[in-house]
Amino acid sequence: MKADSAPRVYEFRSRFHAPLPFVFRWCTDYTPDDPRIERDDYTRRIVRKGPRGAVYEDLADLPTGWQWSHVVVDFHPPRYWHAEIVGSHRDWHVDYRLSEHPNGITELHFRGVRRTTALGGRNPAKAKLEGELRGMWKNFGRALERDYRASLKSPARRRR
Repeated sequence: MKADSAPRVYEFRSRFHAPLPFVFRWCTDYTPDDPRIERDDYTRRIVRKGPRGAVYEDLADLPTGWQWSHVVVDFHPPRYWHAEIVGSHRDWHVDYRLSEHPNGITELHFRGVRRTTALGGRNPAKAKLEGELRGMWKNFGRALERDYRASLKSPARRRR
């Protein structure tokens, strides 16, 4: 099967009942526990974390073999971060933007441009992948809002 070389843009929005500074900190605090929160089965290794960004790698054992990705994230507080993702099946550029809404709601706008590597095959159907990403962020959103509520009771409580 010939690889689909045309880039494809995937976008969606997700809303969280938490203030923007909390959402930014929570979303950019990458940990090895992220797959559990996402309700997925892969391993995350944190290579580097700091105030300007993070580097991590994900490894998944799939029926078709290993899938690996290397992610470099640049933080642009308080409203934006950017990820470059390369690997055995991925080649992405992803922008995450936050905006404030009334009543303590923060909206995330996800925009990812996916190019396909030779091993990755064709780009998935736009609606299918956007649905999977929305589902993943719905799981993250539940955890984020739970952690935010807990932080109101105990300010020293950290994410995850």
